[in-house]
Amino acid sequence: MCGLVGIMDTRGRANPARELLHRMNETQHHRGPDEGGLHEGAGIGLGHRRLSIIDLSSGQQPLYNEDHTVVVVYNGEIYNFQALAKELARLGHTFRTHCDTEVIVHAWEEWGERCVERFRGMFAFALWDERRETLFLARDRLGIKPLYYALLGDGTLIFGSELKSLTAHPQLDRELDPYAVEEYFGFGYVPEPRTIYKQARKLPPGHTLTIRRGRPMPESREYWDVQFAPTEIDEADARTELIERLREAVDIRMIAEVPLGAFLSGGVDSSAVVAMMAGLSQDPVNTCSISFGDPAFDEAAYAQIVAQRYGTRHRVEQVSADNFSLVDRLAGLYDEPYADSSAMPTYEVCRLARKDVTVALSGDGGDENLAGYRRYRFHRQEERLRNGLPLGLRQSVFGALGRVYPKADWAPRVFRAKATFQAFARDTVEGYFHNISVLNDGQRQALYGERFRRELQGYHAAEVLRRHDRKAPKDDPLSRVQYLDLKTYLADDILTKVDRASMAHSLEVRVPILDHHLVQWMAGLPSSLKLRGGEGKHVFKRALEPYLPQDVLYRQKMGFAVPLASWFRGPLRERVRRAVTGPAMLDSGFFDPAYLRLVVDQHQSGRRDNSAMLWSLLMFDAFLRGQSADAAESDNWRIAAGAREVRA
Repeated sequence: MCGLVGIMDTRGRANPARELLHRMNETQHHRGPDEGGLHEGAGIGLGHRRLSIIDLSSGQQPLYNEDHTVVVVYNGEIYNFQALAKELARLGHTFRTHCDTEVIVHAWEEWGERCVERFRGMFAFALWDERRETLFLARDRLGIKPLYYALLGDGTLIFGSELKSLTAHPQLDRELDPYAVEEYFGFGYVPEPRTIYKQARKLPPGHTLTIRRGRPMPESREYWDVQFAPTEIDEADARTELIERLREAVDIRMIAEVPLGAFLSGGVDSSAVVAMMAGLSQDPVNTCSISFGDPAFDEAAYAQIVAQRYGTRHRVEQVSADNFSLVDRLAGLYDEPYADSSAMPTYEVCRLARKDVTVALSGDGGDENLAGYRRYRFHRQEERLRNGLPLGLRQSVFGALGRVYPKADWAPRVFRAKATFQAFARDTVEGYFHNISVLNDGQRQALYGERFRRELQGYHAAEVLRRHDRKAPKDDPLSRVQYLDLKTYLADDILTKVDRASMAHSLEVRVPILDHHLVQWMAGLPSSLKLRGGEGKHVFKRALEPYLPQDVLYRQKMGFAVPLASWFRGPLRERVRRAVTGPAMLDSGFFDPAYLRLVVDQHQSGRRDNSAMLWSLLMFDAFLRGQSADAAESDNWRIAAGAREVRA
């Protein structure tokens, strides 16, 4: 796994400053501590940091074709590179290495922009073609690997694997995007294509970006999208084929010249991956997991059951409230506000894994593809009612009930009907957004200061889902929201979390359940095989019965959560109050100070569980404080660079 950066003069051939290119590249040293390299040409500069996984002795980047007219910097793994290399060699291309990177340059020469359609794997890359004076950026189909870019005012295009590589450029405008702030407090992350900065963008999954010198604007193209086209298959055949496809997806991800292992949380997905690995490996599989002192959040015992069954070399460590010092560290990793608290244990499990391995397989993707989240069950139930009553009637009846029914976080779920009434009063997309949002509409409106509400001009975070819903399947309610999650939550929350946490420790994480062939096949399964009654992942669990114990397969899903509510009332009580009501938040102009104090008081008195909201605010505060420090550092670098130019 690696990191890439670049600078292009889109209007002419002004050479990028070598020192600036190097500085941008070194912000991502953690992504590739083994080697670094730069390419400098007329109006183009590329940088790369390498974490060596395959072909350790060669494969250094930037990597060129035979006459050095095509050069690439690349982050990821192309698992079918050997078959592609043979095909390209038959077509007359000469290979100097045995790594997957070289396949990209020759595939570009042979197939042009459509080369990405031939790649099977996770990737983000930047390719410069000197003859065509063309820069080609690409990101894998599901968004496993990240890619950011920004077009500056003078026509300079900058790009990199992480947002911090862009903020290292002194000309990037750091003005915050108010729509991104609204989306963050709605989703808990900033969905693509936005970033927290107005000027910077994420390249969406399954997209390419082509920049031709002299052309005013980059050209974006979507080259892949998952299709939910139901196929006819009975359950027995589906169970058999699912295991065969999963085993093959795991198998091709076990190719490495460095130590390899797996995360083992004790859930169905990671346990399934470990079971497949154990059947494919002659040696014991390296596994690791995180435990918590609070048994309500601890899955370590289930992970131990799987580890013992397959004789893995298993490591486990406990995470406690003392790890809260990670808050500022996480803000630096994610470069923009990011509110998934499971980033803490993810960071720790990556640290733990790196003690033994350089590559780890994870079980991410199973919930989105096979309907593992409980919210899918609730959404299907709500849709039945929505389809039975006109929207106007639902708005008048359930809207009124939602306004008057008391909020009862403390009560059993059956009595917490306020959110359900509010969801019934909305259409499908707004109802689903209401169910998944970190802060609902009323909370966000109360949170924002008057000036910021005016700045939003009525913009609503649910527009993100509406944009994707235009292409979502409408015939099946489950497939519709699965599509929305694949386009938002999976790419911008789950995969972002794992990429930054793993790369912080120079660990490569591979995700076999997100093999795009497997994803497309699972999308075609009838919904009844995914969600049956109240059970998600129905066909997956049935298929895994010969491989995993009943206690692992059919227990209640816990997720990779941390006990925030008790932490914020206990050992972290004062730090929460200082952060949420501190100067960075109050001076930002985004928030109503009285509401910030109310949120803290309600939670710490026990009247409300505001832990999710408080974590979102904590991470926003950490981002604001980090942004101020980074801006000061950038200003100092700009002054120093100017002084060097004067002396020269």
